[in-house]
Amino acid sequence: MPSFSHRVEQVSISGIREVFEAAGEDAINLGLGQPDFPTPDHAREAAVEAIREGKADAYTSNKGTESLREAIAEKHARDNDLDVDPEDIIATAGGSEALHIALEAHVDPGEEVVFPDPGFVSYEALTHIAGGTPRPVPLRDDLTLDPATVEEAITDDTAAFVVNSPANPTGAVQSTDDMREFARIADEHDVLCLSDEVYEYQIFEGEHRSPAEFTDGGNVAVVNACSKAYSMTGWRLGWITASTDRIERMLRVHQYGQACASAPAQYAAEAALTGPQDVVEEMRSAFEQRRDVLLDGLDSMGIDCPRPSGAFYAMPKVPDGWVDEVIDRGVVVVPGEAFGDHGEGYARISYATDIETIKEALEIMAEATEAVR
Repeated sequence: MPSFSHRVEQVSISGIREVFEAAGEDAINLGLGQPDFPTPDHAREAAVEAIREGKADAYTSNKGTESLREAIAEKHARDNDLDVDPEDIIATAGGSEALHIALEAHVDPGEEVVFPDPGFVSYEALTHIAGGTPRPVPLRDDLTLDPATVEEAITDDTAAFVVNSPANPTGAVQSTDDMREFARIADEHDVLCLSDEVYEYQIFEGEHRSPAEFTDGGNVAVVNACSKAYSMTGWRLGWITASTDRIERMLRVHQYGQACASAPAQYAAEAALTGPQDVVEEMRSAFEQRRDVLLDGLDSMGIDCPRPSGAFYAMPKVPDGWVDEVIDRGVVVVPGEAFGDHGEGYARISYATDIETIKEALEIMAEATEAVR
């Protein structure tokens, strides 16, 4: 009988993937969070050119190419009013690896990581893998994370807390006041605030602000990626930026586990960040229209859904048995409990697909709603 680590035994396969794979190939998929737009042509061509010229044949710097990190720094200056040194950036294999190396570098066995519940599935799993203790905290009624709840959860054993705005799975956007409070909490308690900002461009109401704008003590690390902004999920290119001492520790994890992010993907990402940005607004506008169609449909069924202000997810409260009934009828949605205990009674619906497909799914959802009432 093989022996496995306790850390891995505490982690299960993502509930999102389980639902998707069980539903079958012919199902309407409103389960996966993946934009249905193509990667911009200029990003693709940059990768092809790098391959043809031999620039992608060798390792890059562990942190990533200098030109990519300069492009990321310019993006933060342009869009977030942040003065980031390119040396304080690590290009990673997607935002997922950025979260992973941050927790590995900051969490000792038994130390706690506070994160939203319901929240992105990786937060709990990566905490276990780092040997830490998950400390999920419930959300407000509007599905935003309350800074007061986070601060109440912090103990002497807390190593980090996670903020995600716009949020997966809820679509909620934190206010500027919330972000300022998260920075204060990180500084006053001297713990890491890990800010997951991969959906920053998908905002319909409100504005994106980073807690990194408000920190005085260098206790905020920002995770971002090209995946959602430029429809580059398959390219696996993200990054993390933080204070120099924190980046140096995260680099120790990254260089042994990854060495460097994929070289072709780095050149594609640089082109995406520095090239025309019209695709960003095109996607944002399309997602907003799709959101409105979905919310109108759910409302017509009498299903209550906190209004998502960003990302491309809605998280309605649903009747008992609704999720199973919808899946049985051929529409993939994800049960709320896949995102934490406080997600019970909710479902996550991704509207990263065309309006006609959403309308077809809504017809099926309406039939399922009638069946369970």
